[in-house]
Amino acid sequence: MNILVVLTSHADLGDTGRRTGFWLEELAAPYYVFKDAGASITLASPAGGQPPLDPSSAKPDAQTDATRRFEGDAEASAALADTRKLSEMKIADFDAVFYPGGHGPLWDLANDPASIALIETTIGAGKPVALVCHAPGVLRDVKAADGSPLVKGKTVTGFTNSEEAAVGLSDIVPFLVEDMLAQQGGKYSKTADWGVHVVEDGLLITGQNPASSEKAAQTLLAKLA
Repeated sequence: MNILVVLTSHADLGDTGRRTGFWLEELAAPYYVFKDAGASITLASPAGGQPPLDPSSAKPDAQTDATRRFEGDAEASAALADTRKLSEMKIADFDAVFYPGGHGPLWDLANDPASIALIETTIGAGKPVALVCHAPGVLRDVKAADGSPLVKGKTVTGFTNSEEAAVGLSDIVPFLVEDMLAQQGGKYSKTADWGVHVVEDGLLITGQNPASSEKAAQTLLAKLA
């Protein structure tokens, strides 16, 4: 079982002078769901190499058992420091794709031709794609086989408008995930802010927030089984 995990390469939080990137828990929790199930994991990003970590996700109050395990795992750290270039990845080599969030993907992966093509090809090959928190934002320009938005008519979730407001970034991000999914014709679904919420619709699996990352990974594994 081979799983491709796609991370952002974008480090700037708009024009704020602050940093962003991927959210540590959203990588670490799925990483160990997959690893402990015996999966082979490949990390990729648009630029390759070390992707930027959102510094907020490394703060003490954001740590979990999975993040602590990841930070103490030399093999995981080495893989993270040397991610593959996304444009070189072929879906024929993988059984599924997982996208962790963080705010970074809204700036790069949402517009990245390689990411868009990867998701379209993965779904077209009958393989599942899972995305958590802000990562469902990368579905914005992804099309179904008939040319319509991939999310049109599908039940989906992602970081809520109220969660974005709570972290004070509603006016900083290039778009709001909840609004975009609804505008693209998705049947947007959510639970209370910061609650665990994962939606599966066909080959598409989406999770609402960092707390949903482990369940999203488990749902992907169940899909593969």
